[in-house]
Amino acid sequence: MTASDADTEGDAVVFDLDPACTVSDVEAGNYYHATVNGVVDYGVFVDLSDSVSGLLHESTYDASYEVGDDLVVELTEIRENGDLSFEPADFDDYETVEVGHDYDITDADDLSGLVGETVHLEGEVVQIKQTGGPTIFHLSDLTGVIPCAAFEEAGVRAYPAVEIDDVIRVTGLVEERDNALQVEVEKLDVLTGEEAEEVETRLSAALEERAEPHDVEPLIEWPALTQMFPDLEEVATQLRRTVLQSRPIRVRHHADGDGMCASIPVQLALERFIEETHQDPEAKRHLFKRLPSKAPFYEMEDVTRDLNFALEDQARHGQKLPLLLMLDNGSTAEDVPAYKNLAHYDIPIIAIDHHHPDPEAVEPFVDAHVNPYLHDEDYRITTGMMCVELARMIWPPITDELRHVPAVAGLCDRSKADAMTDYVELAESEGYEESFLREIGEALDYEAHWLKYDDGRSLINDVLNVGGSDERHRELVEFLADSAESDVEDQLDAAMPHVEHERLESDAHLYRIDVENHAYRFTYPAPGKTTGEIHDRKVQETGEPVITIGYGPDFAVLRSDGVRLDIPEMVTELNEEIVGGGVSGGGHLVVGSIKFVPGMREEVLDALVEKMADAELDEALQSTVVGHEQDD
Repeated sequence: MTASDADTEGDAVVFDLDPACTVSDVEAGNYYHATVNGVVDYGVFVDLSDSVSGLLHESTYDASYEVGDDLVVELTEIRENGDLSFEPADFDDYETVEVGHDYDITDADDLSGLVGETVHLEGEVVQIKQTGGPTIFHLSDLTGVIPCAAFEEAGVRAYPAVEIDDVIRVTGLVEERDNALQVEVEKLDVLTGEEAEEVETRLSAALEERAEPHDVEPLIEWPALTQMFPDLEEVATQLRRTVLQSRPIRVRHHADGDGMCASIPVQLALERFIEETHQDPEAKRHLFKRLPSKAPFYEMEDVTRDLNFALEDQARHGQKLPLLLMLDNGSTAEDVPAYKNLAHYDIPIIAIDHHHPDPEAVEPFVDAHVNPYLHDEDYRITTGMMCVELARMIWPPITDELRHVPAVAGLCDRSKADAMTDYVELAESEGYEESFLREIGEALDYEAHWLKYDDGRSLINDVLNVGGSDERHRELVEFLADSAESDVEDQLDAAMPHVEHERLESDAHLYRIDVENHAYRFTYPAPGKTTGEIHDRKVQETGEPVITIGYGPDFAVLRSDGVRLDIPEMVTELNEEIVGGGVSGGGHLVVGSIKFVPGMREEVLDALVEKMADAELDEALQSTVVGHEQDD
């Protein structure tokens, strides 16, 4: 259509180019909105977009133009050298049609071969970090997460209107910095409307596909555990999705052997998935943190510390608030006060545990809860056993490093499941004899005691021989196990003469020890471990039902063999029956710990013994001590 035709017919179409449009988006004979960018003796130069411009020759117009003037032009010629020629067009009536650039979008995982080239990326902003120099926008697309550096001036926020979760298009130069890829931003646009919806739909579909866990065969044939695989697969999906969304994951685990056998495999699996999906070399450090908890529940001190750090990281590093993953704790009513604290913030919670749960109390606060008791099983399925399978669902190549870990977890928590035979045989096939597996468990407990609130990553990895040094592993374990055994012997030499004994009406043996006054304090073993060691010796010595209580001013640690106890239920009853006792606690059915106010110690312990005396004996429960619960 010619200019005259358009004028007479009144139906001219004038195209308005997107700033990113190039010469490939224009065609001779069409009309375009243009802006004057320069005036010279022989004509004016006009811009159609950031990269499309040309000359309006003086012979084609009589009007006077200035820089910044808007006008409608006809593209009359595209020369072989790329120059464009225009003529002014004057319409009384026309329709404006917006023209978007047909971008050749590059995926984040294809950038390694494009260093030094300009690319276009589309995705969602998952983190914004202001440095002393550029602003770093972490863009998540269909394939991964890439940092995009935009510079306004040193320490000044570039593109201040951009927020986390915005859908953006970035044009920039691919560069390599500190052995990692980064895009130097030349242009960044926030997408809206249909464009944003289209990208969001593609991202959502790709996210769900990439978040799917791997289908793994269980390490051993054990229906009691494999019935829990659907629950574990749902958790694996949520954890993989969390990584893909660049949301931090904070793990809180019980600071004992089973807790570390649960958390270390999950840590390594998630870190390797982070390395696969994020170009930022710092991503692993920012997106995952493992924190031990001395108590077998989430204490208010811990949640306050975690929440404070999360809010600081959000403010300082532009991170989302984390997902909290509770391992080998998190299932009981004792966790609820801490969970209520987190309920004021966008912090999802997942609990994987094998302590006797309080599902009615806990589940309103958690997004997922995996526990063998919810499947009519019990503590013989340890958290470490479950989490080894979880880690394999997240990152299957880790399998060869983990074959011995379920056996260590089971031996640490004294699991008497029939499946322990298969787990030990599996570990032995990898070169771990059963006696050495027990030493690994002792070494883990020993190091957990001295590490206190530190995760001791490198040391624990060496002890468990997962992601650590195989050369140091055996010598280190033997040294630590010998040290633990020596400290235990010293402790028992001092404590055993003070153990009190009585025979209950049920004919069970009851042993008591004041671990506050008749055991070394602030050293290894802690009161829980000390009580357990005394209990094990008495079980072996008598061969009969045994209950052992180790107590201090405001706590008691409980162990039982051959007696049908329900410690969580007993704690509930004591709290209701003893006014002002302040009784709380729990654990497994036959292993646990309770707290109370010091002034009510005698009343609480006497009532506790009465309940234990009424409990039925069960020879099938002989040697079912499962815990290394430590109450410092």
